[in-house]
Amino acid sequence: MATYEEIYGKRVKEFDSDPTLESSYEGQVWYDKSTGVLKSVVAVAAWSSSANTTVTRGSGYGFGTLTAGVTGTGEAGPPGLVPTTTEEYNGNGWSNSGNYPTQVFLSNGCGTQTAGIAAGGRTPSIINTANVYDGSSWTAAGGNLNETKSDGGMFGIQTSAIYCGGDNPSPGYIDSTELYDGSSFSEVNNLPVAKRQFGTAGTSTAGLISGGRIGPGPTVATTEDWDGTNWTTGPNINTARRYLQGWGSSTSALICGGSPDGSTASALTEMYDGTSWSETGDLATARHFGGTSQNQGSNTSGWMANGNAGPTFYASTEEWNFSTNTITAAAFAAGNNINNARRYIRGFGIKSAGVICGGYTSSPSDKTEEFNGTTYSNSSTLGTGRYSLAACGIESAGLAFGGLNTTPSKRGETEEYDGSSWSEETDLNTARGELGGAGTQTAGLAFGGSLPSVTGATEEYDGSSWTTSPNSLNTARKGEVGGAGTQTAAVAFGGSIPPNTGATEEYDGSSWTASNAMLTARSQMSPTQNGTQSAVFVMGGSPGTNTFVENYDGTSWSTRPSLANGRRLAGGFATTSDAVLAGGYTSTNLNTTEEFTAETTSVIANTLTTS
Repeated sequence: MATYEEIYGKRVKEFDSDPTLESSYEGQVWYDKSTGVLKSVVAVAAWSSSANTTVTRGSGYGFGTLTAGVTGTGEAGPPGLVPTTTEEYNGNGWSNSGNYPTQVFLSNGCGTQTAGIAAGGRTPSIINTANVYDGSSWTAAGGNLNETKSDGGMFGIQTSAIYCGGDNPSPGYIDSTELYDGSSFSEVNNLPVAKRQFGTAGTSTAGLISGGRIGPGPTVATTEDWDGTNWTTGPNINTARRYLQGWGSSTSALICGGSPDGSTASALTEMYDGTSWSETGDLATARHFGGTSQNQGSNTSGWMANGNAGPTFYASTEEWNFSTNTITAAAFAAGNNINNARRYIRGFGIKSAGVICGGYTSSPSDKTEEFNGTTYSNSSTLGTGRYSLAACGIESAGLAFGGLNTTPSKRGETEEYDGSSWSEETDLNTARGELGGAGTQTAGLAFGGSLPSVTGATEEYDGSSWTTSPNSLNTARKGEVGGAGTQTAAVAFGGSIPPNTGATEEYDGSSWTASNAMLTARSQMSPTQNGTQSAVFVMGGSPGTNTFVENYDGTSWSTRPSLANGRRLAGGFATTSDAVLAGGYTSTNLNTTEEFTAETTSVIANTLTTS
């Protein structure tokens, strides 16, 4: 075997400046002559925020990986409010999947996104039922636990899983261990001590449990190792706590959160290397009773979602990474203000070259503002001031059409923008407001809106005139209908029938086809006018002035990081990796903006001391 010296040489290399860094440089050391310091690429462990789950919950389960996870059941705040929704994680956000057969909390689970198992829990009575998940639905596992139990621990995979410890009214705390082989549970060797509320990691032949509570007595720091046959005592964690969560292997585990006393939530995270536990970066939000990526094979990556701290329940997700990369989580942040506060705005373009136009202050607005990625500047005004209009295109070739005004209220005017001024073109065949739009300046699409009655009528623009399509939306709607894509591959979503709807439809150039509905039915939201049929952002909206952000991938909707401040009736534009939201309304017209930036990673060189 080659030595380090043979591979890298005897001397530290000198550079005039830092080299272009890659993750593969981990452990290598060099001397930066420009600064006179030694540097190295070193792996760093840290949490970063991610998108909220669709349901706020605690006392549920979690399993899977960083990019393919599952969470479900639990309590959604007040006692008795127990959701059955299962949610799947794709590394960016959560989407709803099949419902769990039973309203249950304090159940336990393990497995993968397409092959998981959950067992036990409270309904509020303690149960012994077990169910398996196939990536879309839950069915009975074929065999139940041999005794009713909750609040224990599971680790392994769907066809080879361990359930250990837990609670039962009689005899109370449990020391039993059960092995699931893909068809039934069988009793195997017991834990050394009756225990519950602990963190778990590993497989059915090499796992561990840490922390928890022994009987009605104290919270403990003990670890027990499972070798497939017997339990042995392992090294203690550094801080005793219960209600904690974990994942990994018997030699590379992580535990996080929990409570030292049963009420105070903890943010502590500890890593295990097969020999000892060491404290590392804390969770951003202290919590217990959350769900984690239970099937991760090591402690280098994973997620924790939901949980609670006393009466406060969370929908937030945090991702864990141990790597040479510094991860900046995807998030919305405040941008520079627009020049004219208003609501009922529409936008088009991209983050570095966008346009917002129209709107309402105390009267219909004709204002146009251009965004250069940093600031907004006033441009030529619309020929017809209006609000609740539709728009599409790019900064130098945009289209605005329809909307509302005072005389008459419904407008059909169409205007083209060339990057500096607007020119009036042929009107829509049917004047309307609160409509949706998609496409380009020379191939636009108008759909839905109010006439004043609600309509699903669709029209196509060819650069000079509009043609009415023989096929309308399947769900007629108004309320600032969401739209994105092209004339031959568009998507319409949300709006109000009334009431608010989450209905989503795709257009193929001739007809509309229903797709999966949005997670949150809403109207008056801001869609990404430059999205595609398979990549759409929708931000804020009504009911209220919500903060909810969703992403459509051409098949289904998933959550994304929430707005910092809820709003409706804003203007927006985006690509698949960034977004802009401008103006809108809360209790007053807004001039504030928010900008979204997707997750980024970068390799960091750490400065070393000469000691």
